Amino acid sequence: MKFGLFIPQGWRMDLAGVDPAQHWGVMAGLARRADENENWSSLWVYDHFHTVPVASQEATHEAWSLMAALGAATGRIRLGQMCTCMAYRNPAYLAKVAATVDIISEGRVEMGIGAGWYEHEWRAYGYGFPGAGDRIGALREGVEIFRQMWTTGQATLDGRYFQVDGARCAPQPLQGTSVPGSAISGIPMWIAGGGEKKTLRIAAEYADYTNFDGTPETFAHKSEVLRGHCADVGRDFDSITRSANYNVFIGGDQREIDDRFDWMREHYLSVGVPQDKVDRQIEGLRRGPLVGTPEQIVEKLRDLKRLGMTYAIIYFAEIAYDTSGLEAFEQVVLPELADPHPHPHRRWL
Repeated sequence: MKFGLFIPQGWRMDLAGVDPAQHWGVMAGLARRADENENWSSLWVYDHFHTVPVASQEATHEAWSLMAALGAATGRIRLGQMCTCMAYRNPAYLAKVAATVDIISEGRVEMGIGAGWYEHEWRAYGYGFPGAGDRIGALREGVEIFRQMWTTGQATLDGRYFQVDGARCAPQPLQGTSVPGSAISGIPMWIAGGGEKKTLRIAAEYADYTNFDGTPETFAHKSEVLRGHCADVGRDFDSITRSANYNVFIGGDQREIDDRFDWMREHYLSVGVPQDKVDRQIEGLRRGPLVGTPEQIVEKLRDLKRLGMTYAIIYFAEIAYDTSGLEAFEQVVLPELADPHPHPHRRWL
């Protein structure tokens, strides 16, 4: 099994209370720590502009700026976003940005892409908020532009949502072009979302990876829907890696686990999240699959692996302030389950 780590960037109020002058130091320090641990395969950020569970004045750092910075600050670990919203940037422009970051990172970019959902920030930034069908239609066209840009060096599409006419991508991404022995045709594509009629159909056509609900019952169901779409389009179902995101609340016993939830409750309240929203957030997080002792989490992940979930992307709410949960996960869970991702030679060193 492979493991990715979300870096706190503020979106989930996970940098609140930290001096903004120290934000990059916190993010870069955690990134370098993961970079040195071969059991972590990747680092991840979110592509959002306004915080959750409520929009606030707390910081939310922009995803692709962080991709470039993390590419320069690390040397081994892969870099992704879960997930980039197609509508926030013209897809030809975004394909060019991603190709540049792939050069900076020497071929370590993962492209997480989705249709988007956070209406508050859509409207605030002037994107409107089209219906789900239009958002997914734009996703499909944008993914086609990515593939053209990264595999042929240019894209032309007269679509309903996007029109490009010979948009060039030079240099192309390192992945699939100048990396010796690479079998990847461009930057790996993660199609995020579990919409059964359209999103998973797009995934069957284009995705190297999927990312949808990681609870056992839903994961198994969505997997079967994906299998059906793969059969329809003639795609090998097993060629697509199925991943999920997990909030981890880990402790040596129930008291330590409860302490983490108590800290999160107080943290949310301290930054002005209304009590009712805090209660709903905590209640939902307590029901998550990866709440427990290290040994319990290992067993839960083994059960998920049996269902075909082979890439877990992990979020720790508190790691900007307290790395004890991260340490427990690294000391017990990763050695049991992780496929090590060795450090490659960096050509410029």
